[in-house]
Amino acid sequence: MNPIVIGIAGGTASGKTTLADNIEKEFGEKIAKLSHDYYYKSHDELSFEDRKKLNYDHPDAFDTDMLIQHIIDLKNNKPVEAPIYSFTNHNREDKTLTIKPNKVILVEGILIFENPTLRDLMDIKIFVDADADIRFIRRLERDILERNRDLNSVIEQYCSTVKPMHEQFVEPSKKHADIIVPKGGNNLIALNMIIEKIKSIL
Repeated sequence: MNPIVIGIAGGTASGKTTLADNIEKEFGEKIAKLSHDYYYKSHDELSFEDRKKLNYDHPDAFDTDMLIQHIIDLKNNKPVEAPIYSFTNHNREDKTLTIKPNKVILVEGILIFENPTLRDLMDIKIFVDADADIRFIRRLERDILERNRDLNSVIEQYCSTVKPMHEQFVEPSKKHADIIVPKGGNNLIALNMIIEKIKSIL
């Protein structure tokens, strides 16, 4: 049987990773998980200060062609070496992450439904919806606590790129979803329905 490819999209801090992690807990070693965030383009040619100014919420910020090829390779039972991205340094690290083929390929990211070629590889497309204020608060906490950002830089980035790119690219991509999960990634009713659907396919 061909692997099932499940895409989980949604706005920043909507709960995509939480939902993906909860699905992974259920299916464990049957899951191969990829994050679009792994595939931010490398910018060794730029200084740290210049990298901080880039728009990381535009489709052009990602090497989506590499992600597409990696999904194809996994579907063809070939392991891949996914890049590792540092949100502290705004650049790729030298090491990679080995992802082995599996029965379920889980792909998550804010813009994975924006690209039609990537979208067409997915058997199930899930959009995690959450209130904009809640998403902003979660992002603020995450970026300060986990990514060594200061308050002003997080607010400036959110207003200048995150919010407008969400409105231009992320929100419109919701129309491509097969399932829309409200209230974020801890919606247990939606989670249980998704798990049962995956089980029925497997």
